[in-house]
Amino acid sequence: MKLDLSENEIQRYSRHILLPEVGGTGQVALKNASVLVVGAGGLGAPVALYLAAAGVGRIGLVDDDVVDLSNLQRQVVHTTHSIGQKKVESARHQLAALNPEITLETWDMRLDGPTAQELVARYDLVCDGCDNFATRYAVNAACVRAGKVLVSAAVQRFEGQLATFSPERGGGCYNCLYPATDGETTSLSCGEAGVFGAVTGVMGTLQATQALKELLGIGQSGVGQLLMWDALRMKFTTMALSADPACPVCGGGHG
Repeated sequence: MKLDLSENEIQRYSRHILLPEVGGTGQVALKNASVLVVGAGGLGAPVALYLAAAGVGRIGLVDDDVVDLSNLQRQVVHTTHSIGQKKVESARHQLAALNPEITLETWDMRLDGPTAQELVARYDLVCDGCDNFATRYAVNAACVRAGKVLVSAAVQRFEGQLATFSPERGGGCYNCLYPATDGETTSLSCGEAGVFGAVTGVMGTLQATQALKELLGIGQSGVGQLLMWDALRMKFTTMALSADPACPVCGGGHG
């Protein structure tokens, strides 16, 4: 059932509606859209905050962790009072306070193959900002199978990466970029390598921007490109992605 905007929502989203690229039609599209956010940490925090503020009508949050004091340097959806709480519940409280007009769904779990397939199928688009490769591969495979757009971001130390995957539109999938046999042994976690807190904010906000553009069908898509940011040098670099014809997940897509 398609939902229109209330008078209160027209006021809330007025600065979006003023944009010709969005307008009332685009804002209604966002209200009727759904996004699954995988991870309620450094990346998931700004992603969820900006999607909620933008009026995405239904947002799902997946995370199996609890808020720790060491999280608060970058995971800005949580507060000191949230320490010890489940991250999905802490995030839901803050997002509901920010925008009570939207529907929030929480999943206190770590995704594996079957659970990823079940959840991904329920949403229009997926934003992945989790902290482990096993979940990333499971989410990617589920998105490929369900034909869902995947907006994926990652951070470490002073650097970030962002890519949008939709194999049928070219560029392959996440597994084409980071084959499973390589990824498990080539990256340290933030707890091991460290991360500059504001870098997660920048990359998560870029991730939310790409997700909103995909939902609205505006601007240049990030499909087939990898955006890399070096915060210390304040340098953005973009490189083209190509599908791996031998990829066991997407089969090389159609790009």
